[in-house]
Amino acid sequence: MPAMDITLPTPLLAGLSPQAFMRRHWQKKPLLIRQAVPNLQSPVTRSELFALAARDEVDSRLIVQAEHGWAMRHGPLTRRQLPPLAQAGWTLLVQGLDLHVAAAHALLSKFRFVPDARLDDLMISYASDAGGVGPHFDSYDVFLLQVQGRRRWRFGRMTDATLQPDVPLKILANFKPEQEFLLEPGDMLYLPPLWAHDGVAEGECMTCSIGFRAPNDAELLREILQRTLETDTSEDTPTLYRDPQQAATDAPGRVPAALQAFAVDAVHALLADPIALTGLLGEWLTEPKPQVWFDEDASASLQTGVQLDPRSRMMYDDAHVFLNGESYRASGRDATAMRRLADARALSASALRSLSPGARELVVGWLQSGWLQRTETTS
Repeated sequence: MPAMDITLPTPLLAGLSPQAFMRRHWQKKPLLIRQAVPNLQSPVTRSELFALAARDEVDSRLIVQAEHGWAMRHGPLTRRQLPPLAQAGWTLLVQGLDLHVAAAHALLSKFRFVPDARLDDLMISYASDAGGVGPHFDSYDVFLLQVQGRRRWRFGRMTDATLQPDVPLKILANFKPEQEFLLEPGDMLYLPPLWAHDGVAEGECMTCSIGFRAPNDAELLREILQRTLETDTSEDTPTLYRDPQQAATDAPGRVPAALQAFAVDAVHALLADPIALTGLLGEWLTEPKPQVWFDEDASASLQTGVQLDPRSRMMYDDAHVFLNGESYRASGRDATAMRRLADARALSASALRSLSPGARELVVGWLQSGWLQRTETTS
């Protein structure tokens, strides 16, 4: 995959360069983009989407709006469990389409001007006439790309987060749109976090949503602390609390200050290594989605170039290389090649030949695990 020139204007961002878009709009204000992807073909047909929704490893939901209110059902969903095409007001959502369809993965890759650590997945929604999921807001950035049919979007700043009661969806009770646009195939709308929006199909339509990860501080703390405890080796020689100077007390209910200090010191010691902490963060960020598994090939060997499996997540920082929830230390030419693999998602045979024996052995292991795929090129 060639490197993206982030300084060049692109139709994908309404003639802005990725640099200009990130500076002017990212997490700041919406952007309507007419013909962001000209001559766009949907990454899946309707029948292919319905077939995906019936598979156990695919995350799907059915949302139906009727006179009695809203209803939601989680997949897998067979065709018989979906409403008739002529029935108005229903929507099928398939999450992580990029994990299952090569064209969807290629479409998601157009948005890699945002770090992979933030890029999450591509969801597709099929809607019958008047279908939608109600006015709502997302806590993350989203690009809404129309791939088939037409959908009318209304959106505005969220001034009231009150939700409708007794509804299986998070639908805003007091939605007040400020703008309204009708999107046709190839058109796209970018919305920053916490902008309320409501999209309603005008006739049968399909829409792709490119979503981004936005972990909160509590989530990050929980994940890193849990991984820190799982990898902490101090349990082999634990330090016991001792208080030989503890005096007799007439206030036995008070927690001793020395014990509090012992606990604070233990936590500080656990978090004292920033390199280890950033390593744990990278492992978490590259953890494959729960529904992902890889086809192993014990006979795989390095005879050609390699490329990352579309489902693999690879990143790096100054000290580590991360792949599918595991971290590795690399330096020199090995680190340069591994970073190229993460950025370009492919590495030539000549670049592989420049790796150290240890790094080549590592890459062979990744191939055999199914994390990498062989390419046709031998140069």
